[in-house]
Amino acid sequence: MSLDSCSGNIAPKEPTAAGAPAALGGGGSPAMRSTGDPDGSYISLSSSSKVAGQTVAPFLAKHIPSKYAPLQEIPPSLGSSAKYCYRHRPDLNCRRQADEPSMEQLQKGLESVSQDDKAAITHVWSLFSAAPPKHREIMLKGILSQCCFPQLSFISASVRDLIRIDFFAALPPEISFKILCYLDTTSLCKAAQVSRRWRCLAEDDVVWHKMCEQHIDRKCRKCGWGLPLLERTRLRETKRQIQLRTRGQASSVWSPNITPQPEGPDGETVVQGNRGDVALVNSNGKREADVAPNAQSNELDAPPKRSCVASPNAEIDSYTPRTRPWKDVYKDRFKVGTNWKHGRCSTKIFRGHTNGVMCLQFDDNILATGSYDTTIKIWDIETGKELRTLHGHESGVRALQFDDTKLISGSIDRTLKVWNWRTGECKSTLTGHMGGVISLHFDSTILVSGSVDRTVKVWNFEDKSTFQLRGHTDWVNSVKVDSASRTVFSASDDCTVRLWDLDTKSCIKVFRGHVGQVQQVLPLPVEFEFEGPEVGSDDEVSTDPDSDHSKTPDKNNSREQSPSRTYGAGFTYHRTPPPRYMLTGALDSHIRLWDAVTGKCLRTFFGHVEGIWAIAADTLRVVSGAEDRTVKVWDTRTGKCERTFTGHAGPVTCIGLSDSKMCTGGEDYEARLYSFKGGQQAPIADGGIGEALSPLSTPG
Repeated sequence: MSLDSCSGNIAPKEPTAAGAPAALGGGGSPAMRSTGDPDGSYISLSSSSKVAGQTVAPFLAKHIPSKYAPLQEIPPSLGSSAKYCYRHRPDLNCRRQADEPSMEQLQKGLESVSQDDKAAITHVWSLFSAAPPKHREIMLKGILSQCCFPQLSFISASVRDLIRIDFFAALPPEISFKILCYLDTTSLCKAAQVSRRWRCLAEDDVVWHKMCEQHIDRKCRKCGWGLPLLERTRLRETKRQIQLRTRGQASSVWSPNITPQPEGPDGETVVQGNRGDVALVNSNGKREADVAPNAQSNELDAPPKRSCVASPNAEIDSYTPRTRPWKDVYKDRFKVGTNWKHGRCSTKIFRGHTNGVMCLQFDDNILATGSYDTTIKIWDIETGKELRTLHGHESGVRALQFDDTKLISGSIDRTLKVWNWRTGECKSTLTGHMGGVISLHFDSTILVSGSVDRTVKVWNFEDKSTFQLRGHTDWVNSVKVDSASRTVFSASDDCTVRLWDLDTKSCIKVFRGHVGQVQQVLPLPVEFEFEGPEVGSDDEVSTDPDSDHSKTPDKNNSREQSPSRTYGAGFTYHRTPPPRYMLTGALDSHIRLWDAVTGKCLRTFFGHVEGIWAIAADTLRVVSGAEDRTVKVWDTRTGKCERTFTGHAGPVTCIGLSDSKMCTGGEDYEARLYSFKGGQQAPIADGGIGEALSPLSTPG
């Protein structure tokens, strides 16, 4: 007798049934004989070699011809192992090996019985091992029908461990990736603790790229969790390679764009050369000082080489780019998202203005603030120091915006100025408004400004042309231009919001619903997805600004209408439509979310007790500042206030938002920067007070 280590079965040493007793028969079969038990519950196993030759040998030769009929030609159907389960297929590496302790106990049990019974038992096992699935089920049903409760209990305890299989070992990586992509982050981390192979699969870039794509810069429909923004272009660049790896078509192909570049301590991108030299790249894509002092520029520009180290899991680890794994990207973004959720942040206070801060903007390194003290100040966010002050306006600065090359500001002195903010030089002054400029926004080559004179003025940098949009009956507090659709949104003290067509120079929609002066209008990114029932159905939208009676288009049909019917004759199917959703804030203490197509108010955000002066938003959250001196963070899915920040000693007049930071300015002459990246102690700017973890935030 020998142990079959491949299938876990026990087979006889000699492949012949001559002289061996046969077994497994019915109650009256000659293969079994009842002795001394009137109810037949005890059956002794013995038989003659003649019966064995007539029953067992043909059965074994039929179903296992390779062992018991080696000279017989094997039919294709019998030679194929596809009819057996994966545990008994010889072509699979995932077959369960024989458990040595269990087989040792089984061997001892066999030694305790007589030689005839031992031979009969081994033939029973041989018959079962050779039988096809249908025969096996019949055999098992017959055996189970004769078992008493203790034996059934023994079977149950034994089967509980035997059915625990490593199904990932039986599946190709492509299907394993597909299964793992359905898990949440907690389940993935637990799966990585099962075995080394499971860890390689659960931590693969295919799985975590899908997780990042599902959660970053959007709210997941399944769990409602969203993470801060990641470069969308990077996600698009890697999606194709990830899809190929998922299908097993590019497991050995690597591109330097497959995963994000590793980041330095300050969020700078690390570029690794072909000799391991490292350089830092800032947010503008320009390389900063090299870490390696003797590194050559051509070495730094070379793409990183692929690792050639052999791995035991070559099928999975053949994809080993020397860049940052997507799991680490998700982990860092998850920390920031958790800090936003629980209000954990470090705070910097920038002091230096001698009057209220009315406008601001910031990026990764620079903060620009404009004040009623007629100045614009440029701050270093990292150190908190004032870099320079821009002088030139004769009255308070109410609006500003900057990019890499210029800063444009608008003032109560009726002018707009274009600055080189790096040097402090005023490059040009734009005049044309009859009243103070209180809002501006530029995109590409188009600059739009709103004024106390109730007009919206459009400036074209390319052909130097200008024209005015008239229709508001009070101050124009906020303007936003969308160069892709060539439209402009404007909000006014006349309690309306207007949508303008720059090609026809006409108003194509008027949104009414606020009962207080509208201070802000903000079109939302195209990635924003609204979820939830529509509210505020009594609000009105007019497509004819000269009409005395506002018209409300049918919400079910307007989405299916052509762009020309929705936005006017100037819009065709080939023209990009305006942003679908927009936010407005007014002195009636309400924030409203609108559908620009139907003109309906989809949601109203209640929470501030006094008028709202400033709002900012992305695809994950809305933040607002109000006369009540508070800053509130809202959930766009539910419309509920998640957290309230206090600290300003006056009304909050302006606000800025990024994926990991929030900046506010108020009439208390201060600007406050909240960083949600970590809880490190924040440096103080010009004698201000900073907190490591802001205690000035409360839920709701």
